[in-house]
Amino acid sequence: MTWLGILGVDHPWALLLAPLAALPFFASPLRLSATPSDDLAPDDPLSAVLGATLAGAGCIAIAGLALGLAGLHLREQSVERRGVGANVALLIDRSSSMDSTFANRLPDGGEESKSAAARRLLTDFASRRPADRVAVAAFSTSPMPIIPMTDEHEAVRAAIAAIDQAGLAKTDVGRGLLLAFSMFDASSSESSRAIVLVSDGAAVIDRRVQDALRDAAAKSPASLYWLFLRTEGSKGIYDAPAAGEEDSPFSNPERHLHIFLKSLGLPYRAFEARSAGDVSDAMREIDRLEQRPTLYRQKLPRRDLAPWCYGIASFGLALLLAAKLLERRLEDAPSDPSVPEPAR
Repeated sequence: MTWLGILGVDHPWALLLAPLAALPFFASPLRLSATPSDDLAPDDPLSAVLGATLAGAGCIAIAGLALGLAGLHLREQSVERRGVGANVALLIDRSSSMDSTFANRLPDGGEESKSAAARRLLTDFASRRPADRVAVAAFSTSPMPIIPMTDEHEAVRAAIAAIDQAGLAKTDVGRGLLLAFSMFDASSSESSRAIVLVSDGAAVIDRRVQDALRDAAAKSPASLYWLFLRTEGSKGIYDAPAAGEEDSPFSNPERHLHIFLKSLGLPYRAFEARSAGDVSDAMREIDRLEQRPTLYRQKLPRRDLAPWCYGIASFGLALLLAAKLLERRLEDAPSDPSVPEPAR
């Protein structure tokens, strides 16, 4: 993109004043001399240079004022950058159990809820990865898209912070995962993709939803990470049932969700966190694993150039003012003995 393509003005009518910038080359603000001809004065290259300099100062003063009045600015731009990162879909559980602590208590001044810890650490995760494009979704009774895939990290942080309402009772993780797969757009097809599922539990996934997830995994492959926030006293995703104990998705949904996610044929890893420190360690490990070359676009905000224009105009006016204050009439200048007096 050329410079003309990224420059803009707020008041185009003020540009009609710009041709006046040529005026100093045809008229001078200095007093006219009574000397009838330059031939009567010796050649003075310094004076010629100073004259051109003052004409140029007048030119930039007028041009600067015209551009300042026009509101010259650099337009907002979108610049392609190369970095290390991924396209990441953050899928956050907002069931009511997330509002309790890891110790299965209501949060107090000394403890934070699992949802608060997740929001805090996910915000840190997104802040450490400026080259990522991030989408945010939540789920409880139904999936809820929060923000589509974007490289606007301030908006991503705001979206994560917005998931602070009281959760609902159910955990429909299957449809939440379907939403996460759907959030990868065409521009992410040639870049690394990752889904980060943050949940403290699971539920039985309907057979039709399981089939839809297998299709989604085949069409939009992505690395899949499950950050399981294990509540004290609950079953873990790696815990095999005791002898004689029922082993089904109804009795142990977390274990069977883990088995199902492994069966999708995607790069998959589960992290079992029993504290906010474990969550932090898991996010740092995901950060380390998702470090691949990627292209992303960075938006540069509009930049106002009017102050610079007024500054340049002030510089030109200062030169002209100094020249005016130092101006002397030719007849007031000290006489040079080597130059004969003109005949009277």
